[in-house]
Amino acid sequence: MYINMLSDYLKKTYGKKLYKMILSGGMTCPNRDGKCGDRGCIFCSSGGSGEFAQDSMIPIDVQIENEKNRLRSKTSDNEFIAYFQPFSNTYANIEYLRKLFTSVIVREDVAILSIATRPDCLNNEVLDLLSELNRIKPVWVELGLQTIHESTAQFIRRGYTLEVYNEAVINLHKIGINVITHIILGLPHETKKEMIETARYVGKVSDGIKFHMLFVLKDTDLADIYTRDEFHILSCEEYTDALCDCIRNIPENVVIHRLTGDPDKSSLISPLWTLDKTKVLREINNAFYDKNVIQGEYLRS
Repeated sequence: MYINMLSDYLKKTYGKKLYKMILSGGMTCPNRDGKCGDRGCIFCSSGGSGEFAQDSMIPIDVQIENEKNRLRSKTSDNEFIAYFQPFSNTYANIEYLRKLFTSVIVREDVAILSIATRPDCLNNEVLDLLSELNRIKPVWVELGLQTIHESTAQFIRRGYTLEVYNEAVINLHKIGINVITHIILGLPHETKKEMIETARYVGKVSDGIKFHMLFVLKDTDLADIYTRDEFHILSCEEYTDALCDCIRNIPENVVIHRLTGDPDKSSLISPLWTLDKTKVLREINNAFYDKNVIQGEYLRS
């Protein structure tokens, strides 16, 4: 089985690997400002899952230069993916969004604009803007679905239904936007079968998938739950086993953008095995070969 990893997809499509500049637009989230909730998803950190992003108080041009300097040890190339990661990056006044995203996408050093947001933050004005931007350069939209199972979605306090996600994907595809969906493996009380069902479902409708291991981080509601009732956290072996079976159920044309996440080391409570990403990727690679999931070169996240 061939696995369409992001690095390979980029080399085939753009002739080279493109690195991500992690930027912040200073947004918030409807699950934090009271529109549909005020505490966010139970696993989400105070940084809106963007601990490695630039400070939103820094002007965007300076953020970009800071990120380019950070990436100099990895590449001498001068084209990047501009990735707006923290919080919900279409949840703002439309004129602010137009000014922000246009100023970035027209830059010569930006090849792709990638925007992380929620499916319930894609109204008609936003879709029109994304369509305009996509005519300048490719735009990717990343949606944090995590699971298709309603009971889990309610438990993690996601704040929208699967139908909202489905509508968002349809609307984005209508305007030619590449959709990347985030899935969390190891959500409390979910079985491997349920994880596979999520992966299979997303693989049918999404252009790309990011897999994440569930992290229990300090100062989150999930940490409080874990302290009171220490639910099962997947071991590295259990995670790689579930990941193998999930990828078996995904069409080969779907791009795998991530095999596991990067926890904030200073706030991670569990699982501690995720701290050594090189070792984790090696274990994933070995497990894939052992289970005859792939043939080919070493996997990269």
